[in-house]
Amino acid sequence: MALAALKEELTCSICLNIYTDPATLKCGHSFCGECIENVLETQSASANFKCFTCPECRGEFEAFSMPQKNVSLHNIAKHVLSAKQEKAVVEIFCTYCIQSQVPAIKSCLWCEASLCDDHLKVHSKSKEHILIEPMTSTANRKCSIHDNALLYYCTEDTLCVCVSCSLAEEHKGHHIESLNEASERIKGSLRDLLRNLTLKRQETKM
Repeated sequence: MALAALKEELTCSICLNIYTDPATLKCGHSFCGECIENVLETQSASANFKCFTCPECRGEFEAFSMPQKNVSLHNIAKHVLSAKQEKAVVEIFCTYCIQSQVPAIKSCLWCEASLCDDHLKVHSKSKEHILIEPMTSTANRKCSIHDNALLYYCTEDTLCVCVSCSLAEEHKGHHIESLNEASERIKGSLRDLLRNLTLKRQETKM
């Protein structure tokens, strides 16, 4: 129970995974380094950009208060992630293999089930069925308001949302993507950013 609570505290509210290279804003909220960098980059590219805002509390801050690397949080998250992966190998089994315990290789957020290799082959390929690494519970992947699976991403508010949230007034008119679409777009943006930084670094050395 204590470990589960700790994992929840160490979960990035942007990607919903345990922190990777966590960074902390001046308001005290922390996120994966790459996640928050991508969010702030998206904010600064907006036509209506005035200042940066925290995706968690919407607190405003200037460029000189950019996220600071949190070494202590990084070490804790790394330890918990290692423990989680070791536990997953032992305890996470396919939901549909009722005659024997077969290790799961993926979990589906939509079905709220874990799947072995055989059941994954016949699993729905619909984009609503988001596949993630095996996990014992999808509770931290659910909307805290509607208790629905977080299957979409609001680009305006830079938040993961459920289907009910996507239709709610606060997200009305906002661009909503599936998590898979958002993931591929963000990965593409990060690749472009890394490429540009590499080129600039090479030019600086010349």
